Amino acid sequence: MIDQGHIAALRTILGDKGLVAEGPDMAAYQTGARYDEGRAAIILRPQTTQEVSAAVAYCVKNGIALVPQSGNTGLVSGSTPDATGAQAVLSLDRMTQRFELDLDNRSLRVDAGFRLSDVNRKLEKHGLFFPIDLGADPRLGGMLATNTGGSRFLKYGDVRRNTLGIEVVLADDEGTILDLTSDLRKNNTGIDWKHAFIGTSGAFGIITECVLNLEALPKQTATAYLVPSSSAHVMPLLRAMEERLGAYLSAFEGISRNSIVAALDHVPSLKNPFQGGNVPDYVILAEISRTWTPREGEQSLDAVLETVLAEIWETEDAPLADAFVGPAHEMWALRHALSEGVKHSGKLIAFDLSFRRGDIMAFCDRMKAEMPEAFPDVTICDFGHIGDGGVHFNLVVPKDSASASDKTFEQRLRDWMFAIAVRDFNGSFSAEHAIGRKNQAYYDLYTQQKIKDMAQGLKAITSPGALGTVCFG
Repeated sequence: MIDQGHIAALRTILGDKGLVAEGPDMAAYQTGARYDEGRAAIILRPQTTQEVSAAVAYCVKNGIALVPQSGNTGLVSGSTPDATGAQAVLSLDRMTQRFELDLDNRSLRVDAGFRLSDVNRKLEKHGLFFPIDLGADPRLGGMLATNTGGSRFLKYGDVRRNTLGIEVVLADDEGTILDLTSDLRKNNTGIDWKHAFIGTSGAFGIITECVLNLEALPKQTATAYLVPSSSAHVMPLLRAMEERLGAYLSAFEGISRNSIVAALDHVPSLKNPFQGGNVPDYVILAEISRTWTPREGEQSLDAVLETVLAEIWETEDAPLADAFVGPAHEMWALRHALSEGVKHSGKLIAFDLSFRRGDIMAFCDRMKAEMPEAFPDVTICDFGHIGDGGVHFNLVVPKDSASASDKTFEQRLRDWMFAIAVRDFNGSFSAEHAIGRKNQAYYDLYTQQKIKDMAQGLKAITSPGALGTVCFG
């Protein structure tokens, strides 16, 4: 699907290691993390911003459509090519050269191809980390392009909050390099243009470098599984924890029984922490943390957590029915096993939704009441970041069900679900996954026309070439 002359020219720009045109190595770039598979014309693997610029400029001048790809861990078909074989994938996987740590500024200038785990491994010896906690292990460029949040959003915020600057290549005839790599935390000298490229799925440009805010690694943590008295008591429990713990509270993760059972079934090494093995209908994983080493005479965090939970237990109409304080590594191991456990329990249709905090349990309750009638084959396996209003509302269909092979089933399910989430609850149909081909129709449906017109104008100014899988206009 691509002329050999173009392949030769791009090979000259990128070198032999920078281009894959055929063979088994293509598969990893064409297959996504969740039932997502396309066909690429060619894979471009630049190593520097300058190589990205040259390759992008060549592709734009010659009408070659580009799909930027980072860690390829996305779940909405935002980083994989379509089935036409006409799109070139531009991967950041070789962009791992620059790693410049500024301890005084508590910031890091780094190439966008580094994986999150590699960054935090390098930072650990300095007592620092990039505070976005995810179940997957994405590359930084994709994290910025989709504005990921994670399990500790409650304390640290999302990627946007923790990005000081970026370098970005525009999809124009010159492959313009836009230097927005300020490492200042305060700079009000005009429009903060980096935000046009964070969370917009690579539609306006390819992020090649970033300047990140870093945080001190916690040196003390305490965790507990909390069983709320009912779904209506989840928010009162969160408010009670926030009132008593303040900035100590770093996570408040809600997990349904079905999700826990799926994880325990899939990972036999996980411990079932519940008495008699009886998993409650709904569980909260709460974490508190400090960044300093324990001081003599200071109350331990385990003791702090136990004291707070006892206070909450004794309140009128107590929102807490039970609690288990335990080792952080064991409790988080279960939380991080949820995605894979749910994925292996059947055909998974994943939703990433967000609501006002006070609406999240009401939405979940409504789904549990109406789903059995509307879609009887579906099992709800929800979990998510209750502290920030986010929920991974995963729906599982038995693999031998007719619905699992029905190509129209997922579309009907998404249409029904998003109508309730967006129209009835004023929620978002994409809390963290951003926009990919799977969410394009809902962006088109639920976005005000004036906003689409403005986005189209920005696209024409920044990257008029064919870039990405999303149309914001």
